Amino acid sequence: MAQAAYVPEPAPQPTEPSFDVLRWHDEPWTAQLALDLLPETNGPKVEVLSGSVIVTPHAGIDHQSVERELPYLLHRAARRAGLWVYPEINMICGKDLFIPDIAVLRTSGGGRSAVDIRQAVLLGEIVSPGNRRKDVIDRPREYAAAGVPFFLRVDLRNRVPTVALFELSDGEYRPVSAAAAGSVFAMTEPFAFSVDPADLLDEEAPEAADAES
Repeated sequence: MAQAAYVPEPAPQPTEPSFDVLRWHDEPWTAQLALDLLPETNGPKVEVLSGSVIVTPHAGIDHQSVERELPYLLHRAARRAGLWVYPEINMICGKDLFIPDIAVLRTSGGGRSAVDIRQAVLLGEIVSPGNRRKDVIDRPREYAAAGVPFFLRVDLRNRVPTVALFELSDGEYRPVSAAAAGSVFAMTEPFAFSVDPADLLDEEAPEAADAES
């Protein structure tokens, strides 16, 4: 008598948001699926691009310093123009889910877990050494394709911060203003704002300075 073929039982599916879902969900991901099935996290960024989930660990301390200082300063200036600034919020773009380092919105995001990218006036990225192509090339291209009017980039190469503003023109970002540490970065659109990029970084840790001496 022939034996019945063994059919493994399907893996149990989580009943609440869990990263375990990444092991059994084999269909293309969308922004809404990620928001529904994956848990909220203060740890790594969880984004969706072209049907795939992308998990990125936090960048270095210099990145975090800028992400602490710059959104705070920008928000104070943006509110005078009726705009709102947030660090690292969920941004839905069609089926994709982005988490830009900085987002300037036309309306408050209060009470929401995600915002449509069409609400963005400006999106900003702080360039990380391990994700340089994404921050310098890929994300600006994606934000431009979505029609975001302005893009802000902060580059921390060699711990000499540079801030650059770009404006969307004919489907591409064109440079408007830029400045490095020790000078003043200033912009008038989408709101008036100025800062010395040097003020965005904390002092170098003593042990790091000692190691170089």
